[in-house]
Amino acid sequence: MACAALVISLAATTKSNAQQIKIGMFDEEAVLQFMPGISKVDTLLHQFVEDSLQNEYEDELYLYQTKDSTFKADSSKMSNSLKLTLKKEIALHFNKLQNWQQYQQQRLQIKQQELLRPYLEKIYGALQAIIIEQKYTHIFKKDVFVHIEKGEELMLRVLHKLKVPVPKEIEEQYKSFGIGGASATKPTTTPKKN
Repeated sequence: MACAALVISLAATTKSNAQQIKIGMFDEEAVLQFMPGISKVDTLLHQFVEDSLQNEYEDELYLYQTKDSTFKADSSKMSNSLKLTLKKEIALHFNKLQNWQQYQQQRLQIKQQELLRPYLEKIYGALQAIIIEQKYTHIFKKDVFVHIEKGEELMLRVLHKLKVPVPKEIEEQYKSFGIGGASATKPTTTPKKN
C-alpha cells in the first residue's frame, strides 16, 4: 500500500513538474538581420579595415623594412646587445606581418562585437522580459533541437516586443502564432541577411 502511494505521488510530482517546463528556441542572428540600422555595422567594419587596420599594416611593414635595412647596413658597427634587441624587434614585426590575416580577423571580431553590443543589449533585454512574462524555463539556440513546436520560436516574440519593422510575411506569422497586432512601419524590401 505504501509503495503504491509512493508511485502515485511520484507520478503526480513528475506530471506537475512536466507541466511547469516551457521550452523556447532563440537565435540572435535571426533577429539581428531585421534590426533598424544594422546595415551600418558592415559599413563601419569596412571603414575600420580601410582607416585603421590598413594604416596599422602599413606602419608595421614600414617598421619592419626600416629596422631590417638598418640592421643589414649597420650590424657590423653595433654592440652585441643592440644587435640582439634589433633582431628581436625585427622578428616581432615579421611575425605580425606573417600572421596578419589572423590578427586582422581577431581585431575585426572585437570591433564587430563592440558595434553589435547596443543591438544585442536591446535584443536580450526584450528576450529576458519575454522569458519572465511567458514563464519560459529553458531557452536553447534554435539549431540545438530538431523539433520544437514553432509556437515556442522566440524570434517572433522578440521582434514584436522591440516593435521592429518587419516584412508582411513575418506579420502574418505574428497572427498565426497569436502574437499581438502588427509591428510598426513596414519596410518596402526584405532586409539583407548577414
